[in-house]
Amino acid sequence: MVNTEKDFERKELGAAVAKCLIDIKAINFRPQDPYKLTSGWASPVYIDCRKVIAHLPQRRTIIKMAVDLITREISNPIDMVAGGETAGIPYAAWISEALSKPMLYVRKKPKGFARMAQIEGDMPQSSSVLLVEDLATDGGSKITFIEALREAGGMVT
Repeated sequence: MVNTEKDFERKELGAAVAKCLIDIKAINFRPQDPYKLTSGWASPVYIDCRKVIAHLPQRRTIIKMAVDLITREISNPIDMVAGGETAGIPYAAWISEALSKPMLYVRKKPKGFARMAQIEGDMPQSSSVLLVEDLATDGGSKITFIEALREAGGMVT
């Protein structure tokens, strides 16, 4: 398999994000007592992307790289940016601000009172929505968020 320039750029991007996460001590290792992840998997590595919130230089770097990648690689127009509860919400806020797009957030389950909302924010029918998360393991919560957005009339990018 031949690596393309795009592959090379993505590897550089991944290395730059990894450096930011290492610099703020967001990557943790526990081989003797693996972490239990939300997916139910056990892992000797835990990446705590919530730490990015408190580290402005690394946050700015990561968000700039994300916005550049989104702008370069997503050819469909984006109407809105959605963050998955809870850790995806700040990333969606930063990216939506940088892209000058409205923001939503999606819960795993509808809240149990008032409007019983699973999606917060106003999403017009057929809106093209970019779903943003902090991290992915098995993709289970992403599927839940995508299904909720589609059920509400959104088209997920």
